[in-house]
Amino acid sequence: MTCQPFVPTAVLENATKLCLSTADALDKAQTEFDSSFRACYLLSVMHSAAALTITLPLFLAGQSAPPAPHFEVASVKANVSDAPPKSNFPLGPGDAYIRNGGLFSATGFPLATYIAFAYKIAGNQGQYLLPQLPEWAKTERFDIQARGVGDPDKDQMRLMMRALLAERFNLRFSYEKREVPVLALTLAKTGKTGPQLHSHSNQPDCPKEQPSVATLAVANGMPLICNAILRLPPSTPGSVHIGGRNVTITLIADNLSARTNLGRPMIDQTGLAGTFDFTLEWVPDSSDPSQSTDAAPAPAGPSFEQALRQQLGIKLKSQRSQLSIPLVDHVERPSAN
Repeated sequence: MTCQPFVPTAVLENATKLCLSTADALDKAQTEFDSSFRACYLLSVMHSAAALTITLPLFLAGQSAPPAPHFEVASVKANVSDAPPKSNFPLGPGDAYIRNGGLFSATGFPLATYIAFAYKIAGNQGQYLLPQLPEWAKTERFDIQARGVGDPDKDQMRLMMRALLAERFNLRFSYEKREVPVLALTLAKTGKTGPQLHSHSNQPDCPKEQPSVATLAVANGMPLICNAILRLPPSTPGSVHIGGRNVTITLIADNLSARTNLGRPMIDQTGLAGTFDFTLEWVPDSSDPSQSTDAAPAPAGPSFEQALRQQLGIKLKSQRSQLSIPLVDHVERPSAN
């Protein structure tokens, strides 16, 4: 037989009340602790975020931005000779370029040509650029000899030319968007190109050294050099004959804008992606000075729009479109070397 200790009822009630009171006190203390801890934690996080907000910009401000590409050495001289202009690589908007250790050498070009090279301005933008330039920038000629660091590509050479023009000619240049009338190049027949427009072929390979004659043609009548549109010998006296290898339709449209005088810039809306090889030959309009040739015009042959449709399978469509228009904000004659 086990004896249970006798505990008076009053004692049990008092003990129970004490335990419950102690539990409530502990719960209240824990709640207050949790609230205090959360408040301290949030305050700590807020202080850390504020400190980061203040110090991060200061840290970033202390980091110098990488310098803009620029020529290491450069010389700009006026050219008053009658020698034809020349350069060690094509200065047009195409990508025709063979790395040469950063050498830029051009003689006898007007400032307008150097600006067009620096900003990769083609026919569409060129017609807006020239009227903004002072007459001397289109007629006076300059020689520029310069060398960049390393072995830059053509676009890097363009950036270095921008820096040089800003420094020596105090050129300030910008763009604005405008909606203007255009001529859109579209396919005459959906999904089909003409007989003289083909996807780019590597036969023959694009040259890895600069050709001595840029217009030298290969056996199939294409230019030897790639990534540019060049004048080719005409098949009949008086016609205009051009061609290009590994070029985009956009570049073709830009180039044709400069070679014709149809009153509107041309844009690509063919939907053709990739690069192409092409030739195009037409008889210029005798009233169009932009298409004049040394020889008398041929008595017969396709007009520009006829040739475009028959040879490339492309037609022109009048419409309006947004274009980036170059703005010459300021330019001066060059400072001394």
